[in-house]
Parts: sequence; structure tokens; C-alpha cells
Amino acid sequence: MVAQIDKQYLKFRPTKAVSRLVSYGLFEGRPLTTKGRWINPLVFMHFALEKALPAVREVKAPIFIIGTGRSGTTILGVVMSMHKDVGFLNEPKALWHAGVGFEDVIGSYTRKPARYRLDASDCTEPIRSNIRKMFGAYLASVMSKRLVDKYPELVFRVPFVKSIFPDARFVFLVRNGWDTCASINKWSRRLGVTESGEVHDWWGADNRKWALMLDELIATDELLAPVIDEIRGFSKHTDMAAVEWIVTMREGMRRKREYPDDVHMVRYEDMVQQPRQVLDEVLRFCGLPDDSVFFEYAETVLSPAPMHEPFELPEVIRSQFKQTMCELGYGEPT
Repeated sequence: MVAQIDKQYLKFRPTKAVSRLVSYGLFEGRPLTTKGRWINPLVFMHFALEKALPAVREVKAPIFIIGTGRSGTTILGVVMSMHKDVGFLNEPKALWHAGVGFEDVIGSYTRKPARYRLDASDCTEPIRSNIRKMFGAYLASVMSKRLVDKYPELVFRVPFVKSIFPDARFVFLVRNGWDTCASINKWSRRLGVTESGEVHDWWGADNRKWALMLDELIATDELLAPVIDEIRGFSKHTDMAAVEWIVTMREGMRRKREYPDDVHMVRYEDMVQQPRQVLDEVLRFCGLPDDSVFFEYAETVLSPAPMHEPFELPEVIRSQFKQTMCELGYGEPT
């Protein structure tokens, strides 16, 4: 399915398909494990031109979908893209890399050193100007008033993003940890490939993302740092995914406490069971007007997914996984 466009998408608002194709072809780039990566040099030439030219559109109150990958962030972004005022970018990591050369934790566009966590002090004036220009060019290209950018790892960069866009809104999507980890395991087994002796999967080029997560996030985590040597030995996708889910959920909850007016938490399970009610709250939080087509599309495409049974986890992370589940409202602590 190209650019998440299917028959249902075309049926509800056909003009939105053009917007999605522009987003996909010119602004999102093609990361590791995807086809068509030959287009990336053209995408970066396009970004270089936008950075060299004056800003063409002001970006007001952009909306960022953050959380853990495989927790429903893509379907939420696709649903948001159906709104009449919204232009949606699905993980435009190429655009971010064109503006911030040290942010590619996957290794899709560079093998130079990268950072997982970015703070306000990392935002220079050239970075701020270039990112605003590129997103402004995007909004002008798709003739949309508001930007929705789904990029889960931005949960570790909220102060950095707010330095670029002080009026940014963040939708923090959470999902049952067992289901999220099972989905990551399935994704990596299905899409992981080996190229020129290098493994490309959920964990980046030869575990680049996993290594950065360990060195930046786990090593500084009060509860996980004491067992980092044991965690470094993890090799099962589900074990590694559990670690990612724990630190990501904790980070999101922390940002929610720090920025209560700018971060809105949504439970995936609530969204698929009561789409109109939950998405009405999302629209109000984002300052977007009602849109009947948007709600009708959401109620058509959102439905509960099969749940996964709990699985064995290493003892060093088991209690913290369950405690995080409890803090998010999934079951009782043990």
C-alpha cells in the first residue's frame, strides 16, 4: 500500500490522496528496510533548495504524534490526515535529518554519530530556521493549514521541538506493553533484512538504535542503569522491545507532567473502541474544528486488534515492565 492509501481512503476524501502522495514522494524519504531508496538523493536536493530560499509559509501549532512504534501511531496519523485542515507526514526522518545532522538513530541516511535525546540547548538558530522552512514548504505544497508529524522517537526530544515550535502540541499514544512488544517482534522478523553483511531491522543498522538507547537512555535511567550489563546481553526482540517500551512510556509520562497543557495522552485501546469520543478530545486539544468526514472515516477504519498473551521476560526488567503497565492503567502491580 503506497502512502497508506487504500480504497477506503479514496472513498472518503479523494483529494487527500494527492496530499499523501506529495508527502510520501517529496518529504518523508525512504528509510532502511524499505524499497525505492534511490529517491533519497532527490529528496535531499529538494530540502537543500527549501533551506536556501526564504520561508514560504508560517507553521502554526504543529501536532506531533509520539510514543513507541507499533502502538497505533501510524493509524492515528492516517486518521488525522483525513481532517480537512491537516497535512500528514509519516515519520519524515529524512526532513529532520536534513535539518539536524546528528539525529538519525536508525542509520537510514548517515552512519555518523547520532543522539537519541535532544534538549533545548541542542537547538541552534540555523536548525530552527531550516526546520521551520522545510515544514512551511510542506504545508504550502499540500495546501494545508496544520501539520501532523508522526515520529515516535520525538518523545525524547520534546524540549528540543518546543524550542523550534513553542506552540507545538504533542499527542502521546500509549498501548498495552504486551501487544506493543509482540508487534515489534513480528515487524522485525517480517521486515528485517541483511544487506552487504549488515543487519537492518527494528534496531537500525547493525543494532545502531539499540546501542544508542543503551548508552543514552538506559545508562542514565535511575532504575535500569544498575542492570545495564544484563540488558546489554539481550538478543530477543521481545526483551529488547520491553526495554524500549519501558523507557519510552516513562519519558512520555514525565513530559506529560512537565507540560500538562502541551501533551495529551491517548490510550490506543480507548481510541479503537470509542473513536468519536477520543478523537473529539484530540481535536479540541489540537485546536482543530469538527469535521464530519474525519469522524466517519475514523469510525470505519478503527477497530480493536487481537490482544497478545503475556510472555516471559528477563527477571531484571520484569517488575519494572509490570509497574509501568500499572502506571498506565493496564492491570495491577505485582
